[in-house]
Amino acid sequence: MHASTPSRDLVYLAVFTLVVLTMPIWLEPIGAAYPNLMQRFAIYGIFAIGFNILFGMTGYLSFGHAAFLGVGSYAAVWSFKLLSMNVIPAVLFAVLVAGAFAAIIGYVSLKRSGIYFSILTLAFAQMSYNLAYSVFTPITNGETGLQLALQDPRVIDRALGIEARGIPSPGLFGVEMSGYSGFYLCAVLLILCFFLAMRIDRSPFGMVLKAIKSNQTRMGYTGFNTRPYTLTAFIISGMYAGLAGGLLAATDPLAGAERMQWTASGEVVLMTILGGAGTLVGPVIGAGVIKYFENIFSAFHEAKLHAAFAFLPDGLENVLVTITAPFVGEGWHLTLGVVFMLIVIFLPGGLMEGAQRIYGMFRRRPSAGQRAADKFQPAE
Repeated sequence: MHASTPSRDLVYLAVFTLVVLTMPIWLEPIGAAYPNLMQRFAIYGIFAIGFNILFGMTGYLSFGHAAFLGVGSYAAVWSFKLLSMNVIPAVLFAVLVAGAFAAIIGYVSLKRSGIYFSILTLAFAQMSYNLAYSVFTPITNGETGLQLALQDPRVIDRALGIEARGIPSPGLFGVEMSGYSGFYLCAVLLILCFFLAMRIDRSPFGMVLKAIKSNQTRMGYTGFNTRPYTLTAFIISGMYAGLAGGLLAATDPLAGAERMQWTASGEVVLMTILGGAGTLVGPVIGAGVIKYFENIFSAFHEAKLHAAFAFLPDGLENVLVTITAPFVGEGWHLTLGVVFMLIVIFLPGGLMEGAQRIYGMFRRRPSAGQRAADKFQPAE
C-alpha cells in the first residue's frame, strides 16, 4: 500500500469517476448495461460504502443496516406524497430521517460491542420490519407497501402550479428519474459519497475510527472516550443507507417492509467482505458483483444453457447443462456462495486483496535489462 497524498487521491477519484460514468460502455460486453441494473449497482454501492465506514473502518459489524434502507425508502415516498415529486426534497428527507433513526438505535446498541452489538442491531432491524409490516400500517401500508396515489396532496407542486394527469413520476426539474437519467443521478451521488468516504478515511476522525478498530480497549485505558466517535460513525453509516433507500424510491416510487428484512442486512455484509472491508472501492465492487449475480445469473435457465453449449456434441452438451444448471437460475445463490467461500479462504481481504497481489507481482517483476545486470554483477 502506498501512502496517500492529495495528488494520488485526486487521481484515484478521477479514475473512479471515469469508471462509474462509463458503465454503459464497459458493461455492455457482459450483458449488464441496462439502466435499471446500473441504477442498482450505484445505489447498493452507496449502501456498501456507508456500511464500510462502520464495519471496515471502525470494526463494528451491524446486522441491522437494512432498517435504515427501509426507513429511507418510506421517508422518500412520503416526501413524494406530501411535498413534491422532485427527488431533491425526497433524498434530503430520507437522509435526515435515517440519520435520526440511526442515532436512536446507535445510542442503545453501542452500549455493547462485539457479537452483542451485532445481535442488538439485528434485533432492532427485525423489530423495525415487524412494526412496518403489521403495526404501523397507517404509515407503511403494511404488506402492500407504500405507493403514490391520485389524491396525494403534494403541496409544493400544487403551490407552484405543477399538475399531472394521473399518478406522476419522480423527477429532477422536469427530467424523469427513469432510464439513463435515473442512472446518472445515482452515479453522481455515488461519486459524491465515495469522495466523502475518502475524506473521512484521510481525516483525523478517520484515523480515530481505525484506532478504535485496532484496539478500542487500549484507547479506553488511556482515558480516550471513543463513544462519540463510534456513534458518529454509526449515524453517518445510517445516513448513507437512508440515501440508498431514498434513491430506490426515486427510481421506483414504492416502499415495502421487505427492504428491512435481515436478508437485506446480510447482503450488504457480503458485499463489503467480498469486495474488501476497510478499502474504499472494495465495497462498491462487491455490490456490483452480487447485483450482477442476482440479476444476470438468475435469468439463466436450461434453454439458455442449451443455446450456450449448442456448438458441442449432444452428449457433451447435455452433461454440461446438467452440471451447470444447479448454479444458475434459481440456484444463483449457490454460485455466489461458492465464490464467497473461495474469496474468504484464499483472499481474506476480498477482491481488492487479489487486485493488490496481481499489481504487486507485476510491479516487482524486474525488466530484462535488470535481470541481465543482476546476472553479471560480481558477488561480494
